[in-house]
Amino acid sequence: MRLVLFLIGLVLLPAFARAGDPSNAYSAFASGDYDAMAAAVTELAAAADPHAGAVIAALQAGRLYATEDGALLIRGDDGNYTDLLSGKPVAADEDTVKKIRMNNAVRRAVEAAEGGLQLFAADPATRRAAAETLFKSHDTAALSALTRARAKERDPSVAEAMAEAEAAAIVMSPDAPEAAKLHAVAVIRARGDLEASALLASIPSPTPAVAAAAHNGIVAIQRVLQLWDVAESVFYGLSLGSVLLLAAIGLAITFGVMGVINMAHGEMVMIGAYVTFVVQEIIRAHAPGLFGASVVIAVPLAFIVAGAIGIAIERGLIRFLYGRPLETLLATWGLSLVLQQAVRSIFGPTNRDVGTPSWMSGALPLGGLTITLNRLTIILFALAVFAALMALLRYTSLGLKMRAVTQNRAMAAAMGIRTPWIDALTFGLGSGVAGMAGVALSQIDNVSPNLGQGYIIDSFMVVVFGGVGNLWGTALGALLLGIVNKFLEPFAGAVLGKIAVLVLVILFIQRRPRGLFPLKGRAAEA
Repeated sequence: MRLVLFLIGLVLLPAFARAGDPSNAYSAFASGDYDAMAAAVTELAAAADPHAGAVIAALQAGRLYATEDGALLIRGDDGNYTDLLSGKPVAADEDTVKKIRMNNAVRRAVEAAEGGLQLFAADPATRRAAAETLFKSHDTAALSALTRARAKERDPSVAEAMAEAEAAAIVMSPDAPEAAKLHAVAVIRARGDLEASALLASIPSPTPAVAAAAHNGIVAIQRVLQLWDVAESVFYGLSLGSVLLLAAIGLAITFGVMGVINMAHGEMVMIGAYVTFVVQEIIRAHAPGLFGASVVIAVPLAFIVAGAIGIAIERGLIRFLYGRPLETLLATWGLSLVLQQAVRSIFGPTNRDVGTPSWMSGALPLGGLTITLNRLTIILFALAVFAALMALLRYTSLGLKMRAVTQNRAMAAAMGIRTPWIDALTFGLGSGVAGMAGVALSQIDNVSPNLGQGYIIDSFMVVVFGGVGNLWGTALGALLLGIVNKFLEPFAGAVLGKIAVLVLVILFIQRRPRGLFPLKGRAAEA
């Protein structure tokens, strides 16, 4: 009896060996049968065969060849051939080998297999990216690989991504049991993005229970997406509001202290942007390693340059026109044209390239909200500038004198305060802040001679809406107008949205002519 069993084993052993032998899958590539090739790719990937990655890479690159006896070769860049399994060089030429080609079925199998192989990569980021790819493709052929990879995964975030990809494959599989599909629907619903909603809507031939669960999941996802849309509008509104705050806060200082309608304020913003351009050009030419700090270096330089130009404008032009608002408006408007033409003559009329440092590039995902780092930096920068100005006005001698002149100029002069120099320093401070605003705007807008013109009207609107000379009112007015504008844009468009905001501000000023937070003293009596 034992002899009979031994003889049966000798007969069956080769058959069992062939069943687990990957050479059967490799021989399918030399057969020219595309269906067999697609099945072979899936089989090698599912078994995590050590040569599967090389086969897939060679197929995608068009470098996989077969000899007449079925051996697989990989052609190198130098035209020489290497045996796929042994890795040894093989003497062959184009007459003795056949190039293995793919059709769409094989390509789909290769893409799915590539993702499945990357599930076992050493890098967690690679494994997560592979899981995300498989979730989007929801290929049922990768289900076994996903199950094995998730069982071995130790990174919680990667394991979650693999569970979502596995759920996507389950809901698309016609053979999966109803209980498994219901659990998979719950996993996909918890993901809560547009891709999850689209996947739940495309489940093939669902049972009534699965269809009901998918419908409830789609409704829940849409509700969550609406909340994220609101959060996104608020973020972009805060971003726009911070830009308006930077552009208007210097105007609020000069307008509040001196009552000067400075139509050249936008050109101070433009000058700050061009200072950033010059700083980056110098760094590119002489110290490329400092490019990451170029924006930081440009901030104080823009403040100094724009502030010095502002003091020169006040001393050379504005001080002769106090008490004549119409003449001041016309003079500063003409000055803005002169400054624009001067910049055109020096730098040319075309837009200038201002780069974004690496630490301000990219985005930060937060659930269904994507926060761009450059706009987040501008929001934080605007808050820092606002806090610094409030500290200057409250805790410094210059700030005390500025507040005194704002409330009662005649009394301040009688107390020995040199009001003309306070006017000059205030104008320089407002212009310097506008220059720093130009540094920030250079990261999100085109740097051109017309840069300031796009913000001057909005700056005046913010100042009047918040209360002339009141920095708290300017900050609140800028943020409110920015948020309202972003909520109106999806319904009315960018242009009509701005018009609607302007109409709302006009109606508000009709009720409160002095703005949200009016000042007391000279500014209120004017």
